[in-house]
Amino acid sequence: MRLRPGEPEASGWRVERLSEVVRRLREPAPAGRPVLVAIDGRGGAGKSSLAERLRAVVAASAVVHTDDVAWNHAYFDWSGLLIENIVKPLHRGEAVEFRPRAWVEHHRPGGIRVAAGTDVVWIEGTGIIREELVPWFDASIWVQGDLDEQERRLVVRDGDSADQRRHVAAWLAEELPLILREQPWRKASFIVAGTTGLPHDPGSEIVIAPAVGRVGNT
Repeated sequence: MRLRPGEPEASGWRVERLSEVVRRLREPAPAGRPVLVAIDGRGGAGKSSLAERLRAVVAASAVVHTDDVAWNHAYFDWSGLLIENIVKPLHRGEAVEFRPRAWVEHHRPGGIRVAAGTDVVWIEGTGIIREELVPWFDASIWVQGDLDEQERRLVVRDGDSADQRRHVAAWLAEELPLILREQPWRKASFIVAGTTGLPHDPGSEIVIAPAVGRVGNT
């Protein structure tokens, strides 16, 4: 598996029932508010797909994408926006109805919404498992995968134009030092394989490993 320098390859991979993993992520359930689970990983790792798979297991759950919070704002300088407008209301057991200022300025319709009474909120995005955000989450996942496959996925999703290559270069100039500094694979509850050769049923099973350097992993 090809990884960025400084990221150790996880070991101890095992196949588990997706429903069992979700059950453990939800325990113990906090009173009066949803369980908040962070899903981190590099671009193309499979964070959004994983979040949707998890959401499907819990009927009363919702997904929040940090890309929506960060849209036309900043690549990674969005912690304050996320905490004040999404995480704090959820901790108070309130609904979220957030229309970022950049959405208004650029005439993007709609907003970021989470209904009151939601059981679990899956918040996914590169850079979400960082020091100032970890205390707000009940559990977290780092998605690790082969860089060649991740880069292939990004080209399929976003294209390979000159503008896109400039965007990727600017993104990586901020992502690489942030991820290396924060080492989210050590803070996570466990690691999920974004790419794997282990036989499993993607519809009902998931491949996980203990977080690197973490004691008492899920």
